[in-house]
Amino acid sequence: MTTALLNEGVTTFKLSPFLKWAGGKRWFAERCLAMVPEKFDRYIEPFLGSAAMFFALRPENGILSDLNFELISCYNSLRSSPVELADLLANHHSRHNEQYYYEMRSAKPDTELAQAARFIYLNRTCWNGLYRVNKRNEFNVPIGTKTSVLLPTDDFLATSDLLRNVRILHQDFESALDDASRGDFVFVDPPYTVKHNFNGFVKYNDKIFSWSDQVRLRDAVKRASSRGAQVLVTNANHESIREIYDGIGRHEVVSRASVLSGNPAHRARTEELIIRTWL
Repeated sequence: MTTALLNEGVTTFKLSPFLKWAGGKRWFAERCLAMVPEKFDRYIEPFLGSAAMFFALRPENGILSDLNFELISCYNSLRSSPVELADLLANHHSRHNEQYYYEMRSAKPDTELAQAARFIYLNRTCWNGLYRVNKRNEFNVPIGTKTSVLLPTDDFLATSDLLRNVRILHQDFESALDDASRGDFVFVDPPYTVKHNFNGFVKYNDKIFSWSDQVRLRDAVKRASSRGAQVLVTNANHESIREIYDGIGRHEVVSRASVLSGNPAHRARTEELIIRTWL
């Protein structure tokens, strides 16, 4: 058991996400919290990922959900068994090398807790924290350059305590949005599918997030807003996205550095569209 993972007896003012996630919103949580409503009763996030906004806001009540079953299972395991999960992760840390990484990538742990430890281990040591599976639903991302399995920002006990305040659900985004009403703040960060990229779809977990899903999401956002929920959507600053959200809330464009390229020289600035349904 490591103090970096558990920090027992220490009150942590700021908790960091314990996962890295492609398209994650750490940058948004650091720069754009002024866009969040000043007051809300319940926080809802239907595309969970690394939950950067959740950790930044630390709400007292909420719903966290996603279609990625392994991701949701990992959050549930950390909430219920932080000490045991920390021990398993420390074991991965002590054994990490290239051969061990690929052994674990092919492994199929037989308990939810072991699956969660494998999930975090692979997330921290694979290329760029990318989650990708093949047609057989097998994780297939190569090993990355990071070797740290244990992080100084880890505080699994405090994270577990924070997660006790929320429901963690394996479900489609539409179910989460259809549960939203007055008093709720919904942070929506979907895959950035636009109408013309790859014929209108991107891979999302082991599913396809299609252009029709973008339209279905827009409709769910409108319904939630009509019931009084305050919804903030981040999306691609693309003509097709601006068009389907035309007339819905306030549109703002923010610029950020793109971090997906493995070569820093190829990382350019990119723009994202922010839609807030309250005026």
